Amino acid sequence: MSTASRSTDPHVLIVGAGPTGLVLALQLARRGVPVRIVDRASGPGTASRAMAVQARTLEFYRQLGFADAVVAEGVRVPAVHLREGGEDVASVSFTDLGAGESPYPFVLAYAQDDHERLLVQQLAQAGVAVEWGTALTGLSQDEAGVRAVLARDGTEEVCRAAYLCGCDGAHSRVRESLRIGFPGGTYDQLFYVADARVAGGFREALFINLGSHGFGLMLPVRLSGMQRLIGLVPDALTTRAGLTFEDLRPSVEPLMGIRVEAVNWFSTYHVHHRVAERFRAGRCFLAGDAGHIHSPAGGQGMNTGIGDAVNLAWKLAEVLAGRADPALLDTYERERIGFARSLVATTDRAFRAVTGPGLGSQVLRTWLLPHLMPALWGFSAARQFLFDTVSQTRIAYHDSPLSAGRAGSVQGGDRLPYVAEPDNFAALASLAWQVHVYGTPRPDFAAAAERAGLALHAYPWTEGARQAGLVQNGGYLVRPDGYVGLALPGQEAEELAAYCGRWHLRPGQPAQ
Repeated sequence: MSTASRSTDPHVLIVGAGPTGLVLALQLARRGVPVRIVDRASGPGTASRAMAVQARTLEFYRQLGFADAVVAEGVRVPAVHLREGGEDVASVSFTDLGAGESPYPFVLAYAQDDHERLLVQQLAQAGVAVEWGTALTGLSQDEAGVRAVLARDGTEEVCRAAYLCGCDGAHSRVRESLRIGFPGGTYDQLFYVADARVAGGFREALFINLGSHGFGLMLPVRLSGMQRLIGLVPDALTTRAGLTFEDLRPSVEPLMGIRVEAVNWFSTYHVHHRVAERFRAGRCFLAGDAGHIHSPAGGQGMNTGIGDAVNLAWKLAEVLAGRADPALLDTYERERIGFARSLVATTDRAFRAVTGPGLGSQVLRTWLLPHLMPALWGFSAARQFLFDTVSQTRIAYHDSPLSAGRAGSVQGGDRLPYVAEPDNFAALASLAWQVHVYGTPRPDFAAAAERAGLALHAYPWTEGARQAGLVQNGGYLVRPDGYVGLALPGQEAEELAAYCGRWHLRPGQPAQ
């Protein structure tokens, strides 16, 4: 195999062009960071796989300017129906589930292949093309940077970069090359997934079909009318070679109360639960499924990977531009690995409880869920907790070295609360550090922000701001990803200056 050289090298090399890698590349490109993104596959995925796009992901996309396009192409899920024996036993509304808490107070279904296509287009508009059919075959690093060997069409090339990010999935070559452990396990149950056309027309709601010996989900795939079917393969069929949907039809249709007219895609899979021992090794990072995999409970997987990408991108950009201390990069693992471990533990408990073969799981499926869920739905606190958890707006970094202070009920590490009037999320499109004041800025505080190169956004004190947990005349230093770094109840100018000095933040300075 011959070896070629490349005249220009990127600052960041991304291995893996799924949603995590694409969002990471797009975030970096929008910030002017030279980036390459490669994937060993011949092209984008053609299966819908991950479906749910959560509110926090849409908020990140709003910063980049294409959230509305995603919403327009997806399907808003208006309700969830619990069914037993093909008949409804309970239903709850999902319409504006998180009204007032996010610009996107709903659950959105958006097929992953359509999602990836849109991200590839956005990345191309930013001047970066995915290099398909390109595999990582070698990796080494030193204090100066990373040396990656890439293979394409029988030719190897050496790519040198300041940093490398492994977004290459559960079987990550990057993780293996770095010899990072991936502890966890695999559930015994075999699952099926199918995209199918169902008699009776397209249904926008989520249907949870409960049975004493299993369960199945049905949700909308895309506006063209396909439905996603997910469920347990009956024990008697788990060892059958060449399993097809026709083998499952006699059990799936009665459980879900449907008749399948056509199947567009069908597969079986085992569910894993693993978290990498580290998310960083020197100048190399892991994100998405390369760092964590878990059950699909709650539609969290893809959104968590995108959250990794957003968290890492702005930190790499600031360090590469010389606008922050390199220690900023240490906070990526600190902030994201804790959430990944908590998520895997939570989804593991939920997954085992709902899918288990034991009597307790059968009682949960056939009695507790149908009776408890509608009852709990009557409480606004329960609805808010569910939205905050599933939407990922509840993710916070309170234990991060980047988080300090408290003003009102908002503390450093919280996502900036959303205030609709006037819209305080609009300013986040700058992708830059900024200061928010809800009330009247103090002159010394405004001067401190100006000296630090921070844009100051002053919002009127409103009832909406109070309900969001903000404090009148409080000052909030907001990170480029929309999280509060520093909360100051009295606009303490010296604390703002000290924070910027501690991290060597120079947000208003040009790249070095």
